Amino acid sequence: MQVRRATPDDALATFALHVAAIREFGPAGYDPDQVRVWARKDHGPEGYPLDEAGHHFVVAERRGEVSGFGDLVFDSPDVDADGEVRAVYVHPRHAGRGIGSTLLAELEGYARGIGLGSLELSASLNAVGFYERAGYERIREEIYDTGATGLEVVVFRKGL
Repeated sequence: MQVRRATPDDALATFALHVAAIREFGPAGYDPDQVRVWARKDHGPEGYPLDEAGHHFVVAERRGEVSGFGDLVFDSPDVDADGEVRAVYVHPRHAGRGIGSTLLAELEGYARGIGLGSLELSASLNAVGFYERAGYERIREEIYDTGATGLEVVVFRKGL
């Protein structure tokens, strides 16, 4: 497996992976209607900040296939920390092989390298244990508004 910066050529694979991961893992924390709404990514493949300033967007490749992605936002106005882990997703075919942990470690290492002292993230209920095992501290619960429904999430923070 290798982790690398995403390119615009990764957009379709990232989109497909994102939807597949939500559909597979979302039912562990949400009802079918919530999963359906969450998995509806109206922005399509073009909606990912693969090469936007202010983001460190990476993909993991396993056997030549995009198997996961992660997104770090620096100076996010949405959080009380220095940066925000916006996403860590792994394709269901590649789950349980350390890809999510590797992606998260890459994002944290990059954040340290650019001088960030803390990270915050909003975790879906199915991912809470993953972030707790990675040393993140639970701050609060809140509702993430998808526009069509609310999803309960847990906000975590970690000092770097």
